[in-house]
Amino acid sequence: MGVVAGIGNVAAAREAGMRSVNLDLIYGLPKQDPESFARTLESVTALRPERIALYAYAHLPERFKPQRRINAEELPAPQEKLDILEMTSAKLAAAGYVYIGMDHFARPDDELAVAQRDGTLYRNFQGYSTHADCDLIGVGVTSIGMVGPTYAQNVKSLEEYYGRIDAGELPVFRGLMLTRDDEIRRDVITRLICHFTLRYGDVGDRWGLDFRDTFAAEIDRLAEMEADGLVRVGEQGIDVLPKGRLLIRNICMVFDAYLSAAQETKRFSRVI
Repeated sequence: MGVVAGIGNVAAAREAGMRSVNLDLIYGLPKQDPESFARTLESVTALRPERIALYAYAHLPERFKPQRRINAEELPAPQEKLDILEMTSAKLAAAGYVYIGMDHFARPDDELAVAQRDGTLYRNFQGYSTHADCDLIGVGVTSIGMVGPTYAQNVKSLEEYYGRIDAGELPVFRGLMLTRDDEIRRDVITRLICHFTLRYGDVGDRWGLDFRDTFAAEIDRLAEMEADGLVRVGEQGIDVLPKGRLLIRNICMVFDAYLSAAQETKRFSRVI
């Protein structure tokens, strides 16, 4: 969406009585640099949207055919992307926006920022939410639902979708039942991703475990991040420091049992 179109769309949303407007921005596109992105930010913040989502462009031409037309040599280098991210965070903070986490910023009076201050912010697989632990029903092709400790995804074609519906069947083609370990790790990651802090005792009381014993390996792996000033690992819990908040995704990866160290390194490059 161009800036001119954005102005018109935001104005139309306001006139229609929308209480909250969110604008998505992508950084890391061809020929972008901190200076050009700063000009975009000036135009965006002048619109005063309640929320701004900032996503890093992931160049995956082997997966997405249209990306093969992009000259990879024109993409910003990882350090330049990190410079854009840090500059954006500083400018949004100066404009009065609160960093919610995971690419999201909000004005202090927005319900996401209020929920974060109140300690009630939640994140599901679709994003941040003020409604914790709600079942989500996926409707339509490819949609994903979350009910209790399960996830399920619908079929990908309209023909198969309506065929299943007409036959009185659920249009689901794959699903996952979480183990107890999955649920515990989801809770750990949710606490960090929403509030940037975790108390060992809170997790231990909820799940009946000794956090430092259960996650001894993960605590050891946080040592390098602690040395880089991203987190503070104390006797009572883990706190994400200001420098680490922009990289909260990577910090949470430490607690993902399905990621190998090699995968974490590869994903880190995509985050920035």
